Amino acid sequence: MILIALYITIAMVTLAALLNVYRVIKGPDAPDRVLALDTLYVNAIALIVLLGITLQTRMYLESALLIAVMGFV
Repeated sequence: MILIALYITIAMVTLAALLNVYRVIKGPDAPDRVLALDTLYVNAIALIVLLGITLQTRMYLESALLIAVMGFV
């Protein structure tokens, strides 16, 4: 049951990432594109965390933490 919920969540976050890519490409202004890139970054981290939970390994979670720290700087 939890695995199905994880797959649904991965699909929804992937859809959100694709919509952000569309906004980056077709954004009307530069601030919209910057905000879409920032949101895309958060979606990528969420996908890495969800993949780590699905595969039950800590390596993905640690890499998501490192990417999040580098993105903060």
